[in-house]
Amino acid sequence: MTTSPTSSGTTRTRAVDELADLVRPALRALSRAAPRIVLGVAAVLTLLAGSALVGAALDDRAIAANEAVAQAQVLDGSTFLRTLVQFTAADGQAHTPELGVFYPRGLEAGATVAVEYDVTNPDLVRVAGRTFWSGTLPLGLGVVVVWALALPYSWWLRHRH
Repeated sequence: MTTSPTSSGTTRTRAVDELADLVRPALRALSRAAPRIVLGVAAVLTLLAGSALVGAALDDRAIAANEAVAQAQVLDGSTFLRTLVQFTAADGQAHTPELGVFYPRGLEAGATVAVEYDVTNPDLVRVAGRTFWSGTLPLGLGVVVVWALALPYSWWLRHRH
């Protein structure tokens, strides 16, 4: 491999120099676009939070349209992302919704809790008395925090030079 001397007297390979020449313009462009990228990520997170609320409202509407109430047992194996329950539906069959119960805050394995479910789709089940409004405060605060961080960071990136 051939080397070429640099102004500091050290040597670098020609391949590294060529690679650096190729990468530098992309890094400059990325640096110039960084404020917009930060704001874009914040916008995507805001849309995801809004979509989550809309989805929860639609699920609640489906449950309310064909609502039935049952007692459910909170199962072991629940995680932060889903709380598993098992209940007996009006048709006499035991159901354990794969996605878990909606609005599970405060449930512990072994507890018995009243649930509301959609008779036509027993996989749509929520803790009785809880609705999508339960998620508006945490998601709203999350969106506020995202923008409270993204706006000043984007401004700093834009004005750092």
